[in-house]
Amino acid sequence: MNLFALFISAMLINNIVLTKFLGMCPFMGVSTKLDSAVGMGAAVIFVIFGASVLSWCLYYFVLVPLQLEYMELITFILLIAAFVQFVELFLKKYSPGLYRQLGIYLPLITTNCTVLYVAQENITKNYDIFQTMVNSIATPAGFMLMLVIFATIRERLQGSDIPKPFKGNPIAFVVAGIMAIAFSSLAGLVG
Repeated sequence: MNLFALFISAMLINNIVLTKFLGMCPFMGVSTKLDSAVGMGAAVIFVIFGASVLSWCLYYFVLVPLQLEYMELITFILLIAAFVQFVELFLKKYSPGLYRQLGIYLPLITTNCTVLYVAQENITKNYDIFQTMVNSIATPAGFMLMLVIFATIRERLQGSDIPKPFKGNPIAFVVAGIMAIAFSSLAGLVG
């Protein structure tokens, strides 16, 4: 597959949030402010890229030669948990403001199914290392793009006159649905 087509497909057409509904907890929880959405998006890009590339290497250089492919899930989970701990400690030391702002959502990246999904998708689709790297950047970049767009819309909605039953999460889910419909129109863009 063409790397550019893979990038566009993973980021926009098959967006992880809008087509597979993965990562909805941080999508709904961190998207109330633009700066926290950008911080979370950057952390997710870093974690998914690092964990996916390390998982790919672990799979093809350790598990396959030792015929331990059946250990893929448990080893990927352990690797992702360790990698997220590294990111958390790094942010705590070098960006305490962002660390406090992300709060509970930072350690929740460990349980964000998007991270494990991308790592396993790279193996399932038999991507080489370059395709793995492109997919592992494009997928979380699409996640971040949706977080930023959604946070921008939600910030504007806070100052809008919305009927009381729709305030908060109900209007957020309506907006997310409209975003999913809008981005579904990109299907067929890359073949």
